[in-house]
Amino acid sequence: MALILASSSPFRQTLLNKLGLEFSVQSPDIDESRKPGESPEQLVYRLAQDKAREVAKSKHGLIIASDQVATLQDGLGAQDVVLGKPHTHENAIKQLSACSGNVVTFVTSLCLLNTNSGNIQTIVENYKVVFRTLKPEQIDNYLKKEQPYNCAGSFKSEGLGISLFTSLEGRDPNTLIGLPLIQLIKLLENEGIDILSAQL
Repeated sequence: MALILASSSPFRQTLLNKLGLEFSVQSPDIDESRKPGESPEQLVYRLAQDKAREVAKSKHGLIIASDQVATLQDGLGAQDVVLGKPHTHENAIKQLSACSGNVVTFVTSLCLLNTNSGNIQTIVENYKVVFRTLKPEQIDNYLKKEQPYNCAGSFKSEGLGISLFTSLEGRDPNTLIGLPLIQLIKLLENEGIDILSAQL
């Protein structure tokens, strides 16, 4: 059965390549706006399913979709301050300044849709990042070197962004980059695909 990644993200494509499976890529065009009262978990859960269903309109097989938001833990312990993609240097400075000395949780969803059976599996996994206390010149220098303006939270953990943290906490480091591979292997097994012994 064909495997389709519903994402234009080069990071997710690189991660999926780790499993040694052949797949094609189809970028879904959906509205990713957050609905009023929607928690970060509810948002990414819904968007992963929306992406998979959108791609299923034109592709058939096993469709992999994912979504991710970064949430900043405020002083009250709530984790509902969503950090989007900064797009500009100024916005990135604001984001990293807010993250400095705080905990950021990456909320990542994963959806596997079988277009033949209609079966859909969706999970949400969290990954926590503890930031160092950063000086303004450190933030500015990091952003100029790596320019992570299209990354939620204003950093690339697979690059120099690792220098911003004191610790990482989570089950699967791939989740932080955008695709929970350990969970994906489990979802594929539920569809009868053992990546260590079977071929698509």
